Amino acid sequence: MFFRTRLRSQLPSRLCRSYHDKSYGYREPRRFSLPDYSPAQLENRTANAPLLRYADALRTHGHRAARIDPLDLLQREEVAALDPTRYGLVEGTRKFDVNGIVWTNPVGVEANTKDEWTLDEITRHLRTTYVGRIAYEYMHSPSKTERLWFSHLLESRAQSPGPTKSDKTRIHSLLARSETFDHFLQLKFPSLKRYGLEGGESMLPALDALFTASASAGVEHIVLAMPHRGRLNLLTGLLELSPSALFHKIKGNAEVPDDLDVSGDVISHLVASQSLRYEGAEKPIKISLLPNPSHLEAINPVALGKTRAKQFGLMQALERAGVPRDECKPGDRVLCVQLHGDASFTGQGVVMEGFGLSNLPHYTVGGSVHIVVNNSIGYTTPASSARSSLYCSDVAKMINAPILHVNGDYPEDVARAVEIAFKYRNYFRKDIVVDLIVYRRWQVLIAIWGHNELDEPAFTQPLMYEKIRSRRSVPALYEDHLVNDKVLTQEDATAIRMEYKTFLTEQLAAADSYTPVSRTLQGQWGSLVWPTSRDAVHVPETGVARETLLHVGRASVATLDGFEIHTRLLRHVKHRLQALENGRGLDWATAEALAFGSLMLEGCNVRISGQDVGRGTFSQRHAMFVDQRTEGVVVPLNAELDCEGRLELANSSLSEMAVMGFEYGVSWEKPNVLPIWEAQFGDFFNGAQATVRSPDIVGQVIIDTFISSAETKWLKQSGLVLLLPHGLDGAGPEHSSSRLERMLQLTNDRYNFNTDDVPANVNMHVVFPTTPAQYFHLLRRQIKRNFRKPLIVASPKGLLRLPAASSSLADIETGTRFLPVLDDPEPGLDQDRVTRVVCLSGKLYYDLVKERQKRGTSQVAFVRIEELCPFPFEELRRVLRRYRGAQEVLWVQEEPRNQGAWTHVECRLNAVLERLRPDARVSYRGRREDAVPAPGVAKRYATQQKAVVDAAFHGL
Repeated sequence: MFFRTRLRSQLPSRLCRSYHDKSYGYREPRRFSLPDYSPAQLENRTANAPLLRYADALRTHGHRAARIDPLDLLQREEVAALDPTRYGLVEGTRKFDVNGIVWTNPVGVEANTKDEWTLDEITRHLRTTYVGRIAYEYMHSPSKTERLWFSHLLESRAQSPGPTKSDKTRIHSLLARSETFDHFLQLKFPSLKRYGLEGGESMLPALDALFTASASAGVEHIVLAMPHRGRLNLLTGLLELSPSALFHKIKGNAEVPDDLDVSGDVISHLVASQSLRYEGAEKPIKISLLPNPSHLEAINPVALGKTRAKQFGLMQALERAGVPRDECKPGDRVLCVQLHGDASFTGQGVVMEGFGLSNLPHYTVGGSVHIVVNNSIGYTTPASSARSSLYCSDVAKMINAPILHVNGDYPEDVARAVEIAFKYRNYFRKDIVVDLIVYRRWQVLIAIWGHNELDEPAFTQPLMYEKIRSRRSVPALYEDHLVNDKVLTQEDATAIRMEYKTFLTEQLAAADSYTPVSRTLQGQWGSLVWPTSRDAVHVPETGVARETLLHVGRASVATLDGFEIHTRLLRHVKHRLQALENGRGLDWATAEALAFGSLMLEGCNVRISGQDVGRGTFSQRHAMFVDQRTEGVVVPLNAELDCEGRLELANSSLSEMAVMGFEYGVSWEKPNVLPIWEAQFGDFFNGAQATVRSPDIVGQVIIDTFISSAETKWLKQSGLVLLLPHGLDGAGPEHSSSRLERMLQLTNDRYNFNTDDVPANVNMHVVFPTTPAQYFHLLRRQIKRNFRKPLIVASPKGLLRLPAASSSLADIETGTRFLPVLDDPEPGLDQDRVTRVVCLSGKLYYDLVKERQKRGTSQVAFVRIEELCPFPFEELRRVLRRYRGAQEVLWVQEEPRNQGAWTHVECRLNAVLERLRPDARVSYRGRREDAVPAPGVAKRYATQQKAVVDAAFHGL
């Protein structure tokens, strides 16, 4: 259960500390090596060093002279390094032994015999390979194995044959149908923003080639993330979405049944999940195109998380079937494909964050294939103003990913580039990028569009669009090529377009009678229900038998004989065991471990992700122990509990947006996984913010466009938990607040009592628990309900070890559950004599109780609202009615008045009070309005905090 550190050969340039990698969820990376140069090859390389330098220069710099821009707008300079005379090579007829210099044999075939070529033959061969319509960048890789693999593959004379006649007609059909589709939409819906694929039609043959290669290699599922451009073409052209469904939506109708009462989304965010059959593949391959918001690149980390969760589900099934663990590798059955735009690929930081996750052991998906649909422009911004690098794809070099640039005017070359990309990904299980260089155009009735069909690109790019106007479209150029080569007749080509136009016309006529079908809650989600269903269980029992709690608690701090934990952790172990023995004094970390372990015993996996989650930001969790002699690791719950459920501690990189998006993707895939993202401090969720291309779109992208709204837009349920440490404790303007006000503003919580027949369907739960038992029940409730909701937890900092904020086993035993409202538990408090009720949330409660004891008053009671959304109207009414002599109700908070929960609770508290006494109103006590959550001056903070506490008792 624990391991020694070692070097990872895939990262030769640095040492990798891997002590926590080997806990559950870690997967051993694949290791590869090609045979090293033979003595004869080394001798030949030395003897012909000028030729070796020349060959390597073509491999390294050939892309700078390659013909990869369909508009020929790239500024191509003379590349001196590609001139053989620079290396003293001047005689074109001189023969050279190329063994060990030019790789004329396929990958893995050892050639140790003399092979003589003339300089002219060598130049012609290498320039054809590296200075053509596909350009390769792979020489920057620090891996000799990867560089040799590419050289063998690309330079071999035994390359795979070119496309067959059937392949060519398939490519033509995709291109012609895409162009016909765009023309049809423009004719029938001229004011529609459809983000057509004109000029970039080669994207469809690229994806078709990728799907074909994947299916033939045994991949069973592709998780596909893409932005808006060309989405409708892909949906109807490859993913078999019924055009009548699309036309139904375009006409203003909903894409889901009306009885679900959801908002839906715009047409450029539509989705499909389709199983496709390809010749030569044993099984169909399922393509899942994920829903996406308009915020570019935000869907990509979500796709990674969903892919990872899907892979682990398949691997667990294989392990249960007896397949050895080492034979189940990430990427065997599931592939993540990410499409990008050129401007967003280089401009959005989440792209870099995603690459940063790609080779981490708890985040890798076995390599993604990235396709950049490169328009050479971002909205109206030219590349010269959009990036500081030569290519938009240069950001991928941060992980040494190979990059293939390809001219989108040549669909056959595009298909070949994608096939090479898949071979690399499937062999090395690492990310690779295809830079598909195209342009934006659409020409009919003398109209050319820019960013969308209502745009005029010539305002800002007149020369570019003058060139676009003067050229034939990609489908037309390829059609001419096939007709000239007698692969296709002009009559056949015309018939393809006419047949598809007729089909679209019929589908448009059928749109009015189209009835949407809900495809939610299928497959492994089939046992769950819609939250407003009469079968929905909103308040499940979450308590656990005492025997089970004791078993889990002891297991959570157990270690193997001879395992040496840090001496300071012995106190942690002793405290937990004593609390279990006494049945009281359970702290937050213990309650969390009991929740995790009990869920694991019930077959649920738990995955907690974030920075330092194994230890915990405040050194409170210690869910993993590190041997002080060997740095080996043990996760006690995994080691000691004999169950199928596992705990994955995914200590993450210093990323918020991508990691939160990743965990959200995990939550989309499997309902029996409890996914948790923990911020180091509550305001770190702001790292999941992004400023995207449009100036009016700024916000918490993952939270705004996924967590809080995916259910009502896309019918996607999620059980993700966000742990956001919150509390004013002198830490200053940052590290104090989880910005509760923002989370609450995002909810669709009702403003008054629910008078409907069905329960209110809030979009997410926002809680501020004050006891470990409450936290325990909240975690278990996420799984025990028969539907899923995101849970936002304002989690504790100072309460983690506070003795007063502890719980007993009786609080979490069978028969107990989460309580949205906690009445004042003060022994001997006479509710009839209470004249003031203070409603509040969070750690301030313990400060007020301490002050009440100090003052010796019994006139005030403290009622904690533990669940702020959905607001507990009825539960609070039942508690408040007990205080019949109360003359006033206050809301007291330590956050400034314009922050915290006040703006959310004020009207709702008044709604409750109106039911009790029509003239009653809640009053606010606390800090005044402020631009920051807390001051950075210690004395000022102390003065303010004392004033908040005093305000709760003022006038008594």
